[in-house]
Amino acid sequence: MNRNMDIYFSADIETDGSIPGPYSMLSFALVYAGHFDGYKFVRPTEYNKTFYRELSPISDKFEAEALSVNGLDREYLISNGTNPVDAMLDAYNWVQSQSQNGSPVFVAYPLSFDWSWMYWYFSNFCPKGSPFGHSRCYDIKTALAVKLNNPVAFSGKSSLPAEMKSNKPHTHNALDDAIEQAEIFANIFEWKNN
Repeated sequence: MNRNMDIYFSADIETDGSIPGPYSMLSFALVYAGHFDGYKFVRPTEYNKTFYRELSPISDKFEAEALSVNGLDREYLISNGTNPVDAMLDAYNWVQSQSQNGSPVFVAYPLSFDWSWMYWYFSNFCPKGSPFGHSRCYDIKTALAVKLNNPVAFSGKSSLPAEMKSNKPHTHNALDDAIEQAEIFANIFEWKNN
């Protein structure tokens, strides 16, 4: 195994509230987004290596606003969502199976929200912990700020130049959005300022 190679996974989550613990992660997706050996970044030709789960809530608390954004049926998930222990263990094993050539790295835009939820869920529900350790993560927002020489505060998705955008729509479905984000990640990673 070549631990000097980063194996990137674009991640997106949908929740029923603002923080993990009091509230629940209702769905998440991971998408293989490419690899980098320190010299060359290679993006996938297709974004077809994916992992998606809808989870049963872990508490009775929820924020109606969060549910209105993602459109997930919380009542349905109470009965039919995947148990978080099973979901996180399956996700851990899937990430490891896709990372045979290197170290898995969690990618999100912005990182802080998705990472806090996923790391908390891996730490609390996966007996193996997090496949990304405690810090192997990549913030697309910060990368954009560096590439464009912008303040982080002005590096949201609305400031993406056309050549960095994805052709995929942003739907608030975790899988759709993780694929969209994987394309944005690759576009930013490969972008050269001439």
